[in-house]
Amino acid sequence: MSKRIGTSLKVRFHFDLLLVVACSSLLLIGFVMVASASLHLGVKVSGSEFYYPTRQLIHMGLGLVLGAIVTVTPLRVWEKWSVWLFISGLILLVLVLIPGLGIRVNGSVRWLSIGGLRIHVAEVIKFFSVIYMAGYVTRHQQTVQQSAFGLVNPLILFSMACVLLLLEPDFGASVVILMIAMGIMFLAGARLSQFSVLLGSVAVLVILLVLFSPYRLKRVTSFMDPWADPLDTGFQLTQALISFGRGEWLGVGLGSGVQKLFYLPEAHTDFLFSVIAEELGLLGVVTVIGLFALLVWRMFAVGIAAEQAGQRFSAFVAYGLGIWFGFQSFVNMGVNMGLLPTKGLTLPLMSYGGGSLMIMCCAVALLFRVYSEIAELNKGTGVKI
Repeated sequence: MSKRIGTSLKVRFHFDLLLVVACSSLLLIGFVMVASASLHLGVKVSGSEFYYPTRQLIHMGLGLVLGAIVTVTPLRVWEKWSVWLFISGLILLVLVLIPGLGIRVNGSVRWLSIGGLRIHVAEVIKFFSVIYMAGYVTRHQQTVQQSAFGLVNPLILFSMACVLLLLEPDFGASVVILMIAMGIMFLAGARLSQFSVLLGSVAVLVILLVLFSPYRLKRVTSFMDPWADPLDTGFQLTQALISFGRGEWLGVGLGSGVQKLFYLPEAHTDFLFSVIAEELGLLGVVTVIGLFALLVWRMFAVGIAAEQAGQRFSAFVAYGLGIWFGFQSFVNMGVNMGLLPTKGLTLPLMSYGGGSLMIMCCAVALLFRVYSEIAELNKGTGVKI
């Protein structure tokens, strides 16, 4: 199968072995650990221990199907529709807040039910944010590099998205999309002085949001000393730390973890990394960190190759995906290890969740599309990515 770039260049799909190894390994390890962490929950919810593993397998299959569609879509199509994609993401954020449409889970309204599947709208807006910002800095290169308005203009839309996310509430997703936007603008050549002012303003805003929100302030104070109240405010973090302590070097063995048995909250989603630490030990932790490091490195390597080939939109798509995956995985791991305050962000490609997993598969597929187009452009030149 082949596609065209522009009007003349046919594209044969190219696959980077390191990217395939990193992504498939994370998906496989994630599935095994989700199964291990959720067998007892499945019995409680539906009477079947295979309830969550089966659904996760279905999510993976749907993610691969959607990913295939993304892979065969030329990047020029994504660039053409980048603005409208982000606007459609804003519409979804509005829809999820309408009573009767949004699904409330654990006090937050973050999901839409479409065809029986729960779509995590925040994950969709992250994906669209990468595409929109890549298109913006490509169209307004000089403005971004020379004028403060080049930084402010896209942040108007991002501010709207953040307000809608905070109404759900989803503070973590707001921080992620801001990191994507600022990271891409920084790599696009924004002046350091202007960027520093912007970064400082965002930092002040984040601090104010924490100080004037009781539950966020409670999370920060409990993070500073979780053992002061290990049965209430510090419960999640203390249980996660116990998981890491029990795992030691090689873990207690796959399926033999104790903390996942109704001690560690959200063991199959936000705290899956703690289950990995307990059952697979330091070896498993280092392996997962290494796989994420490999994935993010290849994302930036593809971005550099695209920029050298003169494909700026492709380059910033790859950079944006690298920022997204790198930052979100760092935050999730940091929360699990007690390095950061508790925040509900999934571990990319690994945590249970249909909406998150499917969108992550689409994001990886978009990276493969970038790689294929750049590899095709470089074919015959001897240039390797």
